[in-house]
Amino acid sequence: MVNKIFFLGVLIGVPLSIIGTLMHWSSIMLFVIYCLTIIALASFMGRATESLAIVTGPRIGGLLNATFGNAVELIISIFALKAGLVGVVLASLTGSVLGNLLLVAGLSFFIGGIKFKRQQFNVFDARHNSGLLMFAVFVAFVIPEVFSMEMSESKIVTLSVGISVILILLYLSALFFKLVTHRGVYQPGESELRHEEEEPEWSKKKAMTILALATVAVAYVSENLVHTFETVAHSFGWTELFIGIIIVAIVGNAAEHASAVLMAFKNKMDIAVEIAVGSTLQVAMFVAPVLVLASLFFPTAMPLVFTLPELVAMVSAVMLMVIISNDGETNWFEGATLLAAYVIMGIGFYLL
Repeated sequence: MVNKIFFLGVLIGVPLSIIGTLMHWSSIMLFVIYCLTIIALASFMGRATESLAIVTGPRIGGLLNATFGNAVELIISIFALKAGLVGVVLASLTGSVLGNLLLVAGLSFFIGGIKFKRQQFNVFDARHNSGLLMFAVFVAFVIPEVFSMEMSESKIVTLSVGISVILILLYLSALFFKLVTHRGVYQPGESELRHEEEEPEWSKKKAMTILALATVAVAYVSENLVHTFETVAHSFGWTELFIGIIIVAIVGNAAEHASAVLMAFKNKMDIAVEIAVGSTLQVAMFVAPVLVLASLFFPTAMPLVFTLPELVAMVSAVMLMVIISNDGETNWFEGATLLAAYVIMGIGFYLL
């Protein structure tokens, strides 16, 4: 039933998006249509990556899910940079970190925990990811903020570019470590062993074709979505910060939201955690640096400098996630704790 609703969403949403853009419908109406269409498209991306996850295994499957899920946000952010909305892009990166660690992981732990009293995942992966999370946020995000206080704007951009290159190299090294040099070294989680024989919904070729088509459609809709931000923000009294942290982050990460919760409901916690945490790492160590480098080709360069509320929120989210996930198991109450933290931060950013 849910899949049929998303199918209708794509079938109706994509043509409406094209027609509405060409006929210049009101920005608020188009904003709603674009957001719903992207969410519907994201559901197909989620189903396709789930099929690929069954074929390739939890680690690569989770990586694929995070990559194509973040592709939506990356596309939206590039068009936002082109429009000069640097504040929205930085806020959306913050929103992705908070959304993945608190909302996605929180919903996954909560919904999975209601069905299963105790869920386990690979503790070695959790501890490995914890170190990278702390490095990405504590070092790569906090350092530019501290040093920028004594630097000119040009030097801040130079520092941001240097850090971005290092982050990308370290992220690629982390993938090489996990998928090549140390693949299979650590004992897999119970869920990884349990669902190896599950049949994928779609074949590998069909899943990859749907992923490609959905990504192209999302790129078109996302470019038009960006042009509605200013009008919508003015109409509802929203700030760029709130639009980036809540709206863009939720819409841009809809694929991961749906997939991670579905995996947790099926007790596939290795994939669910890999999606939530892996996506956060990809945002912090790959998407953000790529956007910094891409901004050099636009009139306004984007420094890797966040506001103090954004930094405090991200550091708090990382610390909470590290403490909760380092034992390799979770339950519904831990999920509720993460969700409560997300709601508190959401209220704060709304009122800011």
